[in-house]
Amino acid sequence: MKPAIPQPLTPPSLADSDRKALNDLYVRGTPENTLRAYERDLLYLTAWKQLSFDAPLVWPEQHECALRFILDHSRDLSDATGPTREVAEALIARGLRRSLTCPAPATLNRRIASWQAFHRMKNLDSPFDSPLLKQARAKARRAAARPAAPKSRNPITRPVLEQLLATCRGSRRDCRDRALLMLGWASGGRRRSEITAIQVEDVSLKDFAVSGIAWLSLVETKTTRRGATPRLVLKGRAAQALVHWLEVSGITDGPLFRPVSKSDRVLSRRLTPDAVYQILRHRLNLAGLPPNFATPHGLRSGFLTQAALDGAPIQAAMRLSLHRSVAQAQRYYDDVEIVENPATDLLG
Repeated sequence: MKPAIPQPLTPPSLADSDRKALNDLYVRGTPENTLRAYERDLLYLTAWKQLSFDAPLVWPEQHECALRFILDHSRDLSDATGPTREVAEALIARGLRRSLTCPAPATLNRRIASWQAFHRMKNLDSPFDSPLLKQARAKARRAAARPAAPKSRNPITRPVLEQLLATCRGSRRDCRDRALLMLGWASGGRRRSEITAIQVEDVSLKDFAVSGIAWLSLVETKTTRRGATPRLVLKGRAAQALVHWLEVSGITDGPLFRPVSKSDRVLSRRLTPDAVYQILRHRLNLAGLPPNFATPHGLRSGFLTQAALDGAPIQAAMRLSLHRSVAQAQRYYDDVEIVENPATDLLG
């Protein structure tokens, strides 16, 4: 049984209807991805606390418990013995932890951020805000510092994308996958959660008949606030694939990308972000590429890599990818530029 996400603190005098409305507001005002992360993290935190202290989570949490959490997740337990390793092994057995090695700093940071969010929901101070725990977290980050692992083994550059598109024939599922891959790539390398969140109402075809352009209005992205995301444009084959999908699916409103049954019938519900991962694995297999050749993030890294290969200015690419940090987007350009550097050919 999954633990319930803590509800926001409400005054005792608040009516039941208002309390329910406030809880509903928190749910509706929180992105689906964040809610899923909260659920996973709360499940992990609850299990860790029970195994480590034989006690449930409390609000506010004790400083000693918070500090132990940082210490237990800031070292490699492969050669360790004692209760800490036993707890880690129990978490692995439950499918909540992958290995005894030190978790990635980003994983630890995310779980602590969720824990802090649960305290804020209850209008309570978090123990992680104390000077001692802030310093312990900083030391843990430095001790575990390591190069960031790429989110996708390979970028899906234009040649790879063409291989995937060649597997899309004429069924409705093929039309959907073609439109999904082309939109995800050509609109700036969209994240899978952004792709599946698109509604038909977010697509404007007012200029398609004249100029072959389709406009996308994303509600929000990881790097933009709700209502502050600029409109994105689709041109040429990508816009045509999107329009063709709308025509063959018969969709006029609601989710843009939906499951397609084995009988090639378009269903009414929305595709999940995980479905994008499964679609990509399926197309990689059909294209004769290893299933782990790339992940959905390869659409994003592939778009920027191809932009660099084609000599597009980084600022132009970022207007579509919506990267906030030039330094982050520059990494893809640096990889291309160093390969093209004449100094790399000095030995012949």
